[in-house]
Amino acid sequence: MNLSLKYNADGLIPAIVQDASSGRVLMMAWMNSTSLQSTLESGLMHYWSRSRQKFWLKGETSGHTQRVLRFHVDCDLDTLLFEVEQTGGACHTGHQSCFFQEVDRSGNPLEVKETPVFNAAAAYAAKP
Repeated sequence: MNLSLKYNADGLIPAIVQDASSGRVLMMAWMNSTSLQSTLESGLMHYWSRSRQKFWLKGETSGHTQRVLRFHVDCDLDTLLFEVEQTGGACHTGHQSCFFQEVDRSGNPLEVKETPVFNAAAAYAAKP
């Protein structure tokens, strides 16, 4: 890669993921250089989980993968944007997008109007 990306002190860079067909933002996750390289080589989104301290392929458990169609960097080279073809829902809660919770101007959550697109409990149940 011929870009001098600006990773944070933990070696991570934020990645915004957008549905290529609808334009809807699906999620934001963190990538390190290994997950970015794996994403570019495979064409499927890979991330770094800060909570689990683990490299992961989106959909490795749920089967809900993200195939990269386009890849952008911002003007400061410190944020990535991926346009993807999403299979199934993007959110671990079962929703299409991680941004399903609308909030009013006072910071209060509004009633969620979207229904999940998959059963999260079944998708992430321990596999034998």
